[in-house]
Amino acid sequence: MEVVLSNIAKHFGREVVFRGVDLTLATGSRTAILGPNGSGKSTLLQVVGGAMIPTEGSIQHQLSGRILPQEEVYRHIAIAAPYLGLYEDLSLREIIAFHARFKPFLPGITPEDIARIAYLEGAMEKQVAHFSSGMKQRLKLALAILSHSPLLLLDEPTSNLDAQAIGWYRTLVREHVGQRTVVVASNHLAQEHEVCDTAIEVGRYKP
Repeated sequence: MEVVLSNIAKHFGREVVFRGVDLTLATGSRTAILGPNGSGKSTLLQVVGGAMIPTEGSIQHQLSGRILPQEEVYRHIAIAAPYLGLYEDLSLREIIAFHARFKPFLPGITPEDIARIAYLEGAMEKQVAHFSSGMKQRLKLALAILSHSPLLLLDEPTSNLDAQAIGWYRTLVREHVGQRTVVVASNHLAQEHEVCDTAIEVGRYKP
């Protein structure tokens, strides 16, 4: 998927988070959005994904030569972020099945594979509310990265992960990103965005 942002700005009341964003994310590109906490990188990531409407400017998502209507964009995006919750009253098996109804997994990946790859195979019948924060983050990442979607968005992906799990994340990304367009928002942590070959500082778009 190609994403083109033209003169994008985002305001919350009188606060200008960023302005003048002209950015083209080519199909298959891997881009890191870097900045400290509160800099607006998560907001920009959500604008890229069509989840947040910019105050100014325009955004275009193009897939296989076709410009996608705004209401269709979400179908082609997978995202993992600390602020996105899970349906914690469901079991792991139910969560995976629910996700698959809206976002198919990569070819050859089964629900059992999702649990195994996330090191959660022993918790299929366990309610997600009883998972640790690290288990929940591994589940979010596995669901997003292993989804068959042309645009993959990862916001601070190593949040709540210990050193071993960070190594797991790095391997998961390297092995399964493929030719998708990838955007990673990171607080300058190299292990989060090493898969990216381009980086932008969100601070450059500050007023």
